[in-house]
Amino acid sequence: MSADFTASLFSGGAARVATTSFLLSFPALFSIVNPFGASLIFAQATAGRSRGEIFALARLVAFYSFVLMVVSIWCGGKVLVFFGVTLNALRVAGGTVVAVRAWGLLQTPESIEAQKEKQALQGGKTVRSPNWSDAAFFPLAMPFTVGPGTIAVAIALGSGCPPGEPFLAYEGGITFAAVCVVLIVWATYAGSETLVSMLGVTGTRIVSRMAALVLLCIGVQILASGVQGFAVDMWHHIKASG
Repeated sequence: MSADFTASLFSGGAARVATTSFLLSFPALFSIVNPFGASLIFAQATAGRSRGEIFALARLVAFYSFVLMVVSIWCGGKVLVFFGVTLNALRVAGGTVVAVRAWGLLQTPESIEAQKEKQALQGGKTVRSPNWSDAAFFPLAMPFTVGPGTIAVAIALGSGCPPGEPFLAYEGGITFAAVCVVLIVWATYAGSETLVSMLGVTGTRIVSRMAALVLLCIGVQILASGVQGFAVDMWHHIKASG
């Protein structure tokens, strides 16, 4: 990568776009993944494992989660467009999914925790496969850490680059947000036993509800951008045909 390209990518408007996309994406991804709440269940799923195995498993889960999010951010929207799904429809659907998910977290976080626990514990059993790494991708990375809600958020964010803005800077900001989230996932999963003793169930639910409120606002914003896009397209169509 040349120095001129790097300078043009992170100068002026590009830096502003990257910062804006990061500030929008990080709270959305952090809230939907909820690493603090998930770490409590991860501690149950890895009960009886050695500290070294837990550290290695946390690192592998974080890596797989990053790959899933990055593929969704960069390719998810393009795949849907290939099948005839418009970006505005994607934003409306993604915003609705995010808002409904956030509302559920606000109202009944216990049910969301129970669902994640069922996914991670594989029918009430801890992760006991002969090779512990076999469980890193399924079920611990997907769908426990990165589920359908996270993928919907990542696709909606990755497809939301405003017209005329530098695409690489926008996507780069979202990707950096994903990196920050998976680093937090790595840290909280690796230190899940310590986190359980510090926060406890009540503290975790307080953090979850605060994150859910932010997520609800972001979901409404994504939904509103899709509705606005439909309205603008309709106006242009009426204006062209009139």
